[in-house]
Amino acid sequence: MATEQLIGESEALRQIVRGLQLTHSLFVSSIIVGPPATGKRTLVRLLLPDTPEVNGADDEALKNALAVENELIILNFESVKNPEQLDFQNKRIIALANREIHPRVMDEKFAFIYQLPPLKERPEDIDAFLAHFLSEAKEIFGYDGSIDLEPSRLDLSQNLRSLKASVYREILLQNMEAEEIEYALRHFFTRNLEGNNAYREYLGILERPMLQAGLQRYGSQLKLSEILGINRNTLRKKLHEYRID
Repeated sequence: MATEQLIGESEALRQIVRGLQLTHSLFVSSIIVGPPATGKRTLVRLLLPDTPEVNGADDEALKNALAVENELIILNFESVKNPEQLDFQNKRIIALANREIHPRVMDEKFAFIYQLPPLKERPEDIDAFLAHFLSEAKEIFGYDGSIDLEPSRLDLSQNLRSLKASVYREILLQNMEAEEIEYALRHFFTRNLEGNNAYREYLGILERPMLQAGLQRYGSQLKLSEILGINRNTLRKKLHEYRID
């Protein structure tokens, strides 16, 4: 996927892109700080696809990489054991950190400091990542139809990690066949079926989505009652019972 398609439109991302592009040929050190799975690594890998990277948690690998590389991406910089001892002279370093680093280390080691907020604070970026995850999931599952992604079902609690899981889950759920739905329900009831009024309690799992989908599809209680083969009074009672408008 082209870089601009996945970067998004937020000012936070654009500022990082501009900064890294302007310093591309300079031996300076930069750090991007933000919560896990906000797209830091994705962004840097798109901009610098050939730059070697090393995990800051691996002390030996980090020392070896700094000894031989003039340009380096350091992941998980917050895990570096003795950051004040690192030598960044005559090197271009791009460090990524999942939490704030000690201010003294930040000031001494990095010429440019960027902040990447959580995804929920960057709504301008969501569509680009949604399109990417949709394309990726469709290829994996061999699906080429349309998917209706309801905003309320998109989970941003863990940034890109949970957003990706939301997209994959929706593709699976929206394309289940009757046999697969029965299989899922059987396992659900095996785990949860108990009590003295279980039939009545769990009947709504079957009826409620059918009524909601029917009203959405046909837009008429009269038409829906005909489709379901029940009279309108019975349908009204069920709609009232399940609080469906």
